[in-house]
Amino acid sequence: MTQAKGNGAGAGTDFDAVVVGAGVAGLYQLHKLREMGLKVQSIDAASDVGGTWYWNCYPGARVDSQSYIYQYWFSDELVNEWNWSERFPGQPETERYLNFVADKLDLRKDIRFNTRVTGAEWDEAAARWTIRTDKGDTLTAQFFISCAGMLSAPKVPPFPGHEKFKGIIAHTARYPREGIDLKGKRVGVVGTGATGIQVIQTVAKEAGELKVFQRTPQYAVPMRNPKYNDADRAQFKAKAHELENLVNHTFAGFDFDVLPESWYDLTPEQRRAKLEEIWADGSLSFWVGSFPEVLTDEKVGEEVSEWVREKIRARIDDPELAEKLVPYHYSFGTYRVPLENGFYDAFNQDNVELVEVKENPIECFTETGLKLASGEEYELDVVILATGFDAGTGALTRMDIHGRNGVSLTEEWSKDIRSTLGLQVSGFPNLFTVAGPLAPSTAFCNMTTCLQQQVDWVTDCIAYLRDKHAKSIEPTVEKQDEWVEHHDEVANATLLVRTNSWYTGANIEGKPRRLLSYIGGVGHYRQVCDDIKASGYQGFSIA
Repeated sequence: MTQAKGNGAGAGTDFDAVVVGAGVAGLYQLHKLREMGLKVQSIDAASDVGGTWYWNCYPGARVDSQSYIYQYWFSDELVNEWNWSERFPGQPETERYLNFVADKLDLRKDIRFNTRVTGAEWDEAAARWTIRTDKGDTLTAQFFISCAGMLSAPKVPPFPGHEKFKGIIAHTARYPREGIDLKGKRVGVVGTGATGIQVIQTVAKEAGELKVFQRTPQYAVPMRNPKYNDADRAQFKAKAHELENLVNHTFAGFDFDVLPESWYDLTPEQRRAKLEEIWADGSLSFWVGSFPEVLTDEKVGEEVSEWVREKIRARIDDPELAEKLVPYHYSFGTYRVPLENGFYDAFNQDNVELVEVKENPIECFTETGLKLASGEEYELDVVILATGFDAGTGALTRMDIHGRNGVSLTEEWSKDIRSTLGLQVSGFPNLFTVAGPLAPSTAFCNMTTCLQQQVDWVTDCIAYLRDKHAKSIEPTVEKQDEWVEHHDEVANATLLVRTNSWYTGANIEGKPRRLLSYIGGVGHYRQVCDDIKASGYQGFSIA
């Protein structure tokens, strides 16, 4: 893998735009703005490009979007030169892809690595942002664009005593790049969400003992992950433009869409046959390419949930254990649905033990492991925390951003999470929040689809301002209220708002409750964004 060359830090302090993040969105945003002729500086806390795929190097990390749509579309050269090895590539391959893109486009020269934004203030008189970093640098820019990611602010659980623990503690989002030798070790994994599942099914094959600390059981779909040959790759490359058009207009940005038929139009036998067919595909189509009523109709949701429970029970030898791994208190699809490749089978191994911590929570670390509220202790050599993120808002609220009249974004969102399209916030001129809250990219989208669409919108907006010789843009309060009202109306028609999950911010104490991701569909969202652009940004104040 190509290592970062230089640090992109020798180009002065005044820029047209500062971009935070060098992952899927940040690399593309840097390229697009440079292509316009702007002087751009990118900032990233990592030592190289990759974003999520730099940080999430835990055992078993893998993409769960198909590789042939998890890519950039803007360059035929990139599409044709890169060769994916399998349907759902592992983290190392995905990171190599993003390094390949950075090399081809010569992006690193404008990126400051190992650098964090510690504060940003809007200067009303100058109509510019002043941005401070942990290196003591102060930069100014007309446009401040966060591409920091919707899942980039790790949630470290409040277990006291971690400093006493004599073993190794690693959060999955900050896993050591050099890895950890787990062979024969006593390993504890805390969390059984999408990340935890990938870790558990991988570590179970290596650890001497594996304790899985589960608070909430999950519905997971078996992954079907064939290797690709040259003929497969040639087929996908020949269809690239067709695929690009398709993913931009489906419900969740994939090359499949929700079923055209209603659950109620089919007989029970036909429904089961259709569920079996989609299940066998081994992708997220069972979640966001199934019957539309699964996410909106309580009766349908429960029938599909029980159908999936049957699948889970069949995988686990011990019926009593199977019941502990089956979710009952929420409906299928209202939590993030992971793909798995051996997760349930791991619990049939003698070296794997499930520890339920919903009613008997983890109380603290000890010198030798983890202690539960009951007093029961588990001796461990390594604790892997798959405890999730402060999703959607966390990356932005940790940057200490102050808009017009010194208003703090962190304080505003601590009261109520509001945005316009997930792209701008009223009172924060020229701040663009790619992957911000209340857009599909926060959770309900194939990320490369939605992030590219949002970057294109931001780029076109900046081009419009410069053509008009305007200094700033921000949504009016009325426009923002209109979007939030629409977002809530769509969200409240689904079962998701009834479930306590990171989708609604319930995993972070004190976080205002709102569905963080727009769920009205990627195609519809794109049309709304396109209409605003075509209208000359009606509902936005341009100065």
